[in-house]
Amino acid sequence: MTMLKEGRPTAPQAVTQEAGIAATATGNRALMLEEALIFEIGSPDTTGVDFAEAPKVESRLGNLARTDGIGLPGLSEQETVRHYTRLSRQNYAIDLGLFPLGSCTMKHNPRLNEKVARMPGFADLHPLAPQSTVQGVLAVIHELAEWLVKLTGMHSVAMSPKAGAHGELCGLLAIRAALEARGDARSVILVPESAHGTNPATAAFCGYKVEDIPATPDGRVDLQALKARLGPDVAAVMITNPNTCGLFERDMKTISDAVHAAGAFVYCDGANFNAIVGRVRPGDLGVDAMHINLHKTFSTPHGGGGPGSGPVVLSQALTPFAPLPFVERQGDSFVLVEEETADEHHASSFGRMVAFHGQMGMFTRALTYILSHGADGLRQVASDAVLNANYILRSLDDVLDAPFGHSGPCMHEALFSDKGLAEGFTTLDIAKGLIDEGFHPMTMYFPLVVHGAMLVEPTETESKAALDQFIMALRSLAERAKAGDEALKGAPYFAPRRRLDETLAARKPVLSWTDPALAQAAE
Repeated sequence: MTMLKEGRPTAPQAVTQEAGIAATATGNRALMLEEALIFEIGSPDTTGVDFAEAPKVESRLGNLARTDGIGLPGLSEQETVRHYTRLSRQNYAIDLGLFPLGSCTMKHNPRLNEKVARMPGFADLHPLAPQSTVQGVLAVIHELAEWLVKLTGMHSVAMSPKAGAHGELCGLLAIRAALEARGDARSVILVPESAHGTNPATAAFCGYKVEDIPATPDGRVDLQALKARLGPDVAAVMITNPNTCGLFERDMKTISDAVHAAGAFVYCDGANFNAIVGRVRPGDLGVDAMHINLHKTFSTPHGGGGPGSGPVVLSQALTPFAPLPFVERQGDSFVLVEEETADEHHASSFGRMVAFHGQMGMFTRALTYILSHGADGLRQVASDAVLNANYILRSLDDVLDAPFGHSGPCMHEALFSDKGLAEGFTTLDIAKGLIDEGFHPMTMYFPLVVHGAMLVEPTETESKAALDQFIMALRSLAERAKAGDEALKGAPYFAPRRRLDETLAARKPVLSWTDPALAQAAE
């Protein structure tokens, strides 16, 4: 990438040749404005506002008081606003276009949810507020919990886990507590190849040995291999249904029966509950624990490490071991049951997972979404999600390899592979090409059971017109990759940055800014 003064990049020469656009003196491309780092814009020696010199006062920090500056750049209000606005324009978001990440369910977040979450009493809530002053808040948590239990056909729900993987840990801790309570410590968790990617990591973090169960040629759990491995050392099976190949595990009830007969438990990853909500109850399939990603099924915000929420529904066998605290109705009031107020029915709880009960902002949004749709509306959510995914699958399976297309309709996501592309062309080339087309790339190289996987989940909130535009773009890229169009290997051309060396970035990340003058002096 060619550079101008002040270290600001401009359009590379390759772009001017391949894309037919001219380089600019500023690095800007019309309304796509190049933006330097905030440390390069401002200086620690200046401030955006003039303050009178502060009076000298004795510090209560003693020798812990700061004696020098913190090195933050000084910017005016206008400079600050422009900086972050320009950066925001370089982000992709669900409010800009379709987000096709498979197994992540990046669906529209209704503005009604946001309005409710910002109501006084919810937005201004403090976790240490006396329970008598937040009865409405506790009622909301209790009502959401009742809906989650009803929709899943389970016995109870733990609302405190903060995210999907946190929910997985909660479920496994409950399973371990149940096994230890009966004096039956076990050491192995079985994880099918078609399961969600965090499952083996969570099992290992919980102290279990992880063993794989292979998939059949049609992308589902190998039932015979699973039955053959079950034994007295197996604590649980962690299964995803619908699985990460976008397929429903048709043998789920048979799997659960076999696992229970072996004295083990069934953990179901609820990442893909959006595909079956209102139509299939996991409890009816023999599931003992399942986390529910509120952002995936019930439209709460997703991304950036939070705000997350991953309630865990539990079977009757695991309910006594659920984490504290939880909301309970006692007469006309709601109480938050803590360790010191738990009765004999909850004496077996494995303890706390977090300091406070949960993510209230996500609870209000999720309950608003549920009440807006009702049971019938949620059933339609699942139907439309499956319809959209199958529309994409059948609109592209003539130009992209669909490894499990022969297995019949998919569920919520369509899975393709790089098989059939011209020699030297990969999934990465198509993904980078999508950026130039104005779309976030789909999930790449996952699930691992498919070489060069491309996993696309359109969700139910996309219109046919939006899907047709995405299909047209992906179809065009597939045809270019099959024809050996070398220009595709250089994509993206129109993004704020060209194609990066992702391997180097992962192995040698630069996580902090260093003044070039100081770096040069150090050398």
